Amino acid sequence: MNNRQVVLTHVQGPVGWIRLNRPEALNALNAELVPQLDEALTRFETDSSVRVIVITGTGRAFCAGGDLNSFDPSAEDTVQVFLERAAETLEHIPRIDKPVIAALNGVTAAGGLEIAMACDLVVAARSVRIGDAHANFGLLPGAGGAVRLARAVGPARAKYLSFTGQLFPADFFLSWGLVNEVVDDDQLDKRVQELAETIAAKSPIVLAGAKQLIDESFDQSLEAGLKAERDAMYAHMQTEDMREGLAAFVEKRTPNYTGQ
Repeated sequence: MNNRQVVLTHVQGPVGWIRLNRPEALNALNAELVPQLDEALTRFETDSSVRVIVITGTGRAFCAGGDLNSFDPSAEDTVQVFLERAAETLEHIPRIDKPVIAALNGVTAAGGLEIAMACDLVVAARSVRIGDAHANFGLLPGAGGAVRLARAVGPARAKYLSFTGQLFPADFFLSWGLVNEVVDDDQLDKRVQELAETIAAKSPIVLAGAKQLIDESFDQSLEAGLKAERDAMYAHMQTEDMREGLAAFVEKRTPNYTGQ
């Protein structure tokens, strides 16, 4: 990690926490933060003791998007390099075979919304405001703010957020399915830790398999998706975790999954 820690990490039980740490800039993404975020993701991805990853922020924001103060429109090469690096990092998140939870502690806009949508689950503090906001600054999204947003909430709602640039309360997004839970501000970390621990108690193989099947279903026909699901189940029948789960059920005990 660099001398200036703009991304903080800690492990709590089976949960790896990643905290964006540029509160003075509302945790805006820049050339310093993005690679540190990617390094933290890789570290937890490869740590077998970490079964669930959480991304959150420090201060008043989860992430307000890209750091516009660091953008020079005349330096097209520099901007393009940053955007490519940011896109690679956000595309890394869905490829991680562990569940990734976005814990929205504050303002979530533009690139911050793109990070949240790349995660598997989203839990938000009640005071959080969420929106696209790219259009407010004459920008197009470049890391999922159009494509992922349309897939997440449908084209009409995606256009509404994109065209208006407005931010709305977290509760607004519950019915849209963009946010899974909204909790009181002072309960966010506690609730996310509880949720992550509940998930972490499940078989890592099942979690990875379900994540892959669900994500890939969007790019498949129904017939192809159902066949992929059956094939995955047939392969899963050979695992120790499946045998452990069934044995624990019969023996009326808590299963101990090893990921084998």
